[in-house]
Amino acid sequence: MSGHRLSTQDFLTVVRLAPLVSLDLVVINPRGEVLVGLRTNRPAEGFWFVPGGRIQKDERLDAAFRRLTGEELGHPIGLADASPLGVYEHLYEDNFAGEPGVSTHYVVIAHRVSLDLHLAALPGAQHARWKWMHPDELRADPTVHPNTRAYFPG
Repeated sequence: MSGHRLSTQDFLTVVRLAPLVSLDLVVINPRGEVLVGLRTNRPAEGFWFVPGGRIQKDERLDAAFRRLTGEELGHPIGLADASPLGVYEHLYEDNFAGEPGVSTHYVVIAHRVSLDLHLAALPGAQHARWKWMHPDELRADPTVHPNTRAYFPG
């Protein structure tokens, strides 16, 4: 069954009242570099972040993974082609709408994906730019969001 998209107001109500479940895509190329994009929207706007997104209501995990890898990477792949990294929590005082007093709580299921993608071919809906970073560089860069740096403990 495919997922259901919510209206902006309904989604804000969910963000206000419940945690969101999402998938993060830790994409590693053959040189050991990590794909990060410069976020254009809240709550991590202005930071370098790994691609990913929310799982929709009634959307199976594999279907969500295929949708998100297609939307974020332009290359839909299934969960069988990824390695689970674990479950993480991302807490933000901000929210997608900039609504005062509404925080965002994500429960994130992170997966490692091995792909060698061309940056110019990547979709730009969520990210202004893309780049590859070595994990050591990523850990040391304050413009990389702490939630992305957490995938690469020293």
